[in-house]
Amino acid sequence: MNKRKLFLLGVLVCVSSINVSAQLVENKDDKLLLGYKTIVLDGTITYLPIYKVNRQSIIARTNSGTTHDSKDFSEVYEKDWSNTVFNVFWLKKSIDPFLLHFEDEVFSSPVEHKMVVTSRYGWRRGRPHQGIDIDLRTGDNVRTLLSGKVRYARRHGGHGRTVVIRHDNGLETVYAHLSKYLVKENDIVEKGQIIGKGGVSGNARGSHLHLEVRYKGKSIHPEYLFEFNQETKVRSKDIAVTKKWMTPRSHRSTKKSKIVVQTNIKEISNETPTKSVYIVKRGDTLHGIARKHDIEVSEICKINEIRYNSVLNVGQEIVIY
Repeated sequence: MNKRKLFLLGVLVCVSSINVSAQLVENKDDKLLLGYKTIVLDGTITYLPIYKVNRQSIIARTNSGTTHDSKDFSEVYEKDWSNTVFNVFWLKKSIDPFLLHFEDEVFSSPVEHKMVVTSRYGWRRGRPHQGIDIDLRTGDNVRTLLSGKVRYARRHGGHGRTVVIRHDNGLETVYAHLSKYLVKENDIVEKGQIIGKGGVSGNARGSHLHLEVRYKGKSIHPEYLFEFNQETKVRSKDIAVTKKWMTPRSHRSTKKSKIVVQTNIKEISNETPTKSVYIVKRGDTLHGIARKHDIEVSEICKINEIRYNSVLNVGQEIVIY
């Protein structure tokens, strides 16, 4: 092959490479047709298009297509979403131990002064206290612990004026007894954003913030997930939540629970809670017992091998985990 043919073949290869690069992108703005190159090879006339290619655009589009770190949280803020129902999971069955993942290493203090917990998660005056109470004065700013979206902002029973915020990992934080709302339902909020003013609305003995942490309707001991001190640390990137930490009667509101954070779901999946026995009193029903002990009726039936419509006798022992 003579030098002329080698030269023409080289031109053909180069132009073809440019053409292939231009075809890697679908956007017309990424390539510009400059004209055609006439080549005569062995008596045959060939017209090759000449493109100017925006290589930076190609690289950017290629990189964006191969990114694996981006996450889609749309389902978290669409599934089981309601602005009028406080607990949208109230008809769902109890959940098994699960692993909760946090992107944040620290959270924002819900109050602007030193956090003082006046009542903890646990059994209180014969009823489950499903959150913690943090001291504040009426009118103090209340801030969200993490970024998320406002699902609920209205009055709710004894909680009074209440804001519920759902976060990217599906966790919900509840801020109750507020005197004023500063956000509305479906608002996007950033970590540390002011969402309301503290107060005494609802059934509150003095001004304080009642803070709950919930996942799929089940309350979780807030201090198992967060360190409520000046460091405001999330206890771990991954936290395994067991039934113990979703059951108020396993704790006392007047005593700080000993916290050992589990981070591996496989190591705790077989954890067995301590048994407790309830003695049936006159007027008791399965629904009443279940509600009082924060447990599902179906769980009581399964544990005691009784039926849903079983008649209870005064003095009967009901085992409750």
